[in-house]
Amino acid sequence: MIEAVNLTKRFDDIVAVDHINAAIREGSVFGLIGTNGAGKSTFLRMVAGVLRPDEGSVTVDGMEVFENEKAKQRLFYISDDPYFFANATPLDMMRYYRIVYPRFDEERFHTLLKNFGLDEKRKIHTFSKGMKKQVSVICGVCAMTEYLFCDETFDGLDPVMRQAVKSIFASDMEERHLTPIIASHNLRELEDICDHVGLLHRGGILLNRDLDEMKLSIHKVQCVLKEGCAPESLGLDLMKTERRGKLLTLTVRGSLDEVESRMQSADPVFYETIPLSLEEIFISETEVVGYDVKALIF
Repeated sequence: MIEAVNLTKRFDDIVAVDHINAAIREGSVFGLIGTNGAGKSTFLRMVAGVLRPDEGSVTVDGMEVFENEKAKQRLFYISDDPYFFANATPLDMMRYYRIVYPRFDEERFHTLLKNFGLDEKRKIHTFSKGMKKQVSVICGVCAMTEYLFCDETFDGLDPVMRQAVKSIFASDMEERHLTPIIASHNLRELEDICDHVGLLHRGGILLNRDLDEMKLSIHKVQCVLKEGCAPESLGLDLMKTERRGKLLTLTVRGSLDEVESRMQSADPVFYETIPLSLEEIFISETEVVGYDVKALIF
């Protein structure tokens, strides 16, 4: 388990991360979303032990991370701008990580490089941005750590490679309980893989929710009510109401059974419940607390 308590980092007069409290459980995919400059990379670097917090603490399985070799062997950090040694080849990086990470899977490394069509003896600085990201991901999963920190990992990957990387993550989660923490400014990239998402804004966590719980507790209802029947009279926990002529679109909080029961009791002219996308759920949640998520992320 990764736990951050009042985690804070300043750069001169800029507060990059502002008293964040978060707990990331094992075996889940945690998505950290937010605009550029929201503090995602700084948060990940502190969790990975690259940066020392100015205030608060961060622990991995109960161990402080900064300057703790034992703790760092449990995690692998993939930077937004991957670093490789000058003139290094993928084979050179494998030899280095094999020393740092005792459980490094060399056989799998060679297999994945071949499957991705990457030459293990070619200088990495001659690779494209996407190819460099692929090398980083391959090194990360082959390190066989319990936690994998990914900073904008899908940025620069084509759609086929994105799906391939997600498939590798899913396989490792099932087989060895890998816990990926993925930072991105694009919520749509995370919708099909994450089961827990935190929204970072101006250095602080705005929302931190389990996706299954969110999807089961928020619903969209399109309906035409009887004359004189107002949405407020339905007894629903209304989050948002939109009207186009007689057609109402209601975003409501509660269980599906409860929503269905109340709509049937109102005997509307017409109604149907529609599943919400993750994007719509976050827009609804953030609007309730006074933020425009469209301006924050999309």
